[in-house]
Amino acid sequence: MATCPSCDTSDAVANHPGAAPYGNFINYYSFNPPENRLSLIPATLLRDLGYRDGGDEPTLILDVGCNSGELSVALYKHLVEEPEQKSERSTVHLLGFDLDETLIERAQQTNPLHSNISFIQLDITEETNQLQEYLSQQSCSHFHLCLCLAVTMWVHLNHGDLGLLQLLSRLASISHHLLLEAQPWKCYRSAARRLRKLGRSDFEHFKTLKIQGDVAESAKEHLERQCGMELIQSFGSTTWDRKLLLFRRR
Repeated sequence: MATCPSCDTSDAVANHPGAAPYGNFINYYSFNPPENRLSLIPATLLRDLGYRDGGDEPTLILDVGCNSGELSVALYKHLVEEPEQKSERSTVHLLGFDLDETLIERAQQTNPLHSNISFIQLDITEETNQLQEYLSQQSCSHFHLCLCLAVTMWVHLNHGDLGLLQLLSRLASISHHLLLEAQPWKCYRSAARRLRKLGRSDFEHFKTLKIQGDVAESAKEHLERQCGMELIQSFGSTTWDRKLLLFRRR
């Protein structure tokens, strides 16, 4: 099984430039390339969910915690076919956001698909006005597919149990489908150890978290019982043993 900075406790990793208390790694895709997820996600996913490119209405994808945007772009190309005629334009649009302004600037600068992919700086735990504005501009009430990949642990560690549940509720409220990858509890312990090795203060909520163990199962229970969503498919586990779970609004 592959390891990652958030799950490795060696001194070399403790001093890695990826030591980031909010998960905003400066080199994230060098140790977790997009292919690790794309190999599990079918290229036909949008069609399988009933979304058609080129229709009268846009299909909107939201990438939560997009880092520097490499996965956002790779996933878009993975899911959206190249138009047969160059004059045709895809009606699939992706919005990626991250709380780290530097990473977003990098994403914007390297974005090869400006007409269909946008990046903004946003802290989902503080406000969602920008997301609502984007939806209004697209004349849509919801994102058709929301991606929340390896984000839950960082919100959980920095904002506690309530912060995690609020994140899930917010995403469910603005999404028709939600693709979730939650980090396992072993990564929480390793992230806390790494901060201590770096001489930094521990995560504020780590020792008081009541949601532990199988975090993905806890997230599933909240989405199904409190958010009106249902699990419709599991795409298996990544090389880091993280489940990719697809939910749908009932």
